[in-house]
Amino acid sequence: MSGDATMRVEFALNGRPVSLDIDPAERLLDTLRYTLGLTGSKEGCGEGECGACTVYMDGLPVNSCLVPTFQARGRAIETIESIPPESLGAMLASGATQCGACTPGVVMTACWLRKHPELLKTHTAREVMAGNLCRCTGYDGIVDGIRDAMNEKGTA
Repeated sequence: MSGDATMRVEFALNGRPVSLDIDPAERLLDTLRYTLGLTGSKEGCGEGECGACTVYMDGLPVNSCLVPTFQARGRAIETIESIPPESLGAMLASGATQCGACTPGVVMTACWLRKHPELLKTHTAREVMAGNLCRCTGYDGIVDGIRDAMNEKGTA
């Protein structure tokens, strides 16, 4: 917290209304993890470089470590906790992740790509995943998992 001033912020979180009094400078990542107890989004770098903290804001992937919570006002925020376990099957079966640090961001971006297969007409899966760093697995397993997930959906 950077001071005593707070502001009211209301937004939808995983389909449910949220109303909070928060420090205007608090990061969305910290609000999710420490105020709301949703610890699925991870802090990797804290600088928007690794993607471990990826959430959807109005349906688009964003790095929650770079978003002040007040910018969520009136928006729809979705976290890794909103992803149904059955959506994770191909990613898990492919061995796409190991240590788990990058997993939430990788899954959020992969699920977003799965919802927007038209992106694969102009970009490769590897390009779409470029904002997600993985230091354990490398990207072949992740890209294989995405390909398998897209095939499950019948879009590859």
